[in-house]
Amino acid sequence: MKTKRRHCGPRGMASSGPMPRPPARRIVTEEPATVVLPGGRLGYVLRRSSQARTLRVVLDPAKGVLVTIPGPNRRGWARPEAHIATFLGEREAWIRRHLARHAAERAALAARGGLRDGATFRYRGELHRLRLESARGSRRSTVTRVGGDAEDELVVRLAPSDRRPVGDVLEAWLRGRARDAIQRAITRHASDLGVEAAGISIRDQRTRWGSASRARRLAFSWRLVLAPPEALDTVVIHELAHLRVFGHGPAFWALVASRRPDHRQWRRWLRDHALELHGALDQDVEVDAASA
Repeated sequence: MKTKRRHCGPRGMASSGPMPRPPARRIVTEEPATVVLPGGRLGYVLRRSSQARTLRVVLDPAKGVLVTIPGPNRRGWARPEAHIATFLGEREAWIRRHLARHAAERAALAARGGLRDGATFRYRGELHRLRLESARGSRRSTVTRVGGDAEDELVVRLAPSDRRPVGDVLEAWLRGRARDAIQRAITRHASDLGVEAAGISIRDQRTRWGSASRARRLAFSWRLVLAPPEALDTVVIHELAHLRVFGHGPAFWALVASRRPDHRQWRRWLRDHALELHGALDQDVEVDAASA
């Protein structure tokens, strides 16, 4: 009778099979590039990813035209310039149209005043007046939402000893409000959907508003708190539904619609306002708290 060989695991313990291979390390590089198209020169960011299988183009709110391709070791991708030029040329009208819209949106956002005193800032879907005040005697800056008859305000009280910029103070406060709002939405919907998350994290993803893993862990962008509550609710339901149905087939969308029949409207709102939400804190202005 043959004897079975047993492989030795960590600390000399016997294991029933070969040790699993560690997951392949993802390698991503980015560099600026340009291409000459019929409409003129177009700049883009070239991203090489070891996990990419083909060419993909995204209009990123922060980076502009983002072209992702496989790594140079993958067959056929050592010299991708001609392929990229053809791909972008076929979509040039679409790309330039959206870049022009992004430029107009950035100009409109800048016209609101950035993060200066008196500027307007979106919170929970509504524009609020930003008021900056000195918080003499306090060691930590604070943010308070104040409702008024004429308009709502976000009051940022800047402590002289707190050297954080206005944007950092606001982001810390917004992250806390986002976590609370997302947790409330999960509590409202998880039981009726018959799911339970293993963990929740609040991040600042640039390419998605939320995600769900097969380990039942959910992640959400804190910027959802800038959007209307219905949009935040839609993303939470979307990710909770993935704990029952992975993929985006009819069964998945039926599950989402069972909790949010108007989900298309709020997904469209997030698409239309993506640049604004991602750029909400980009125009920070340093303020001397002592003189505010």
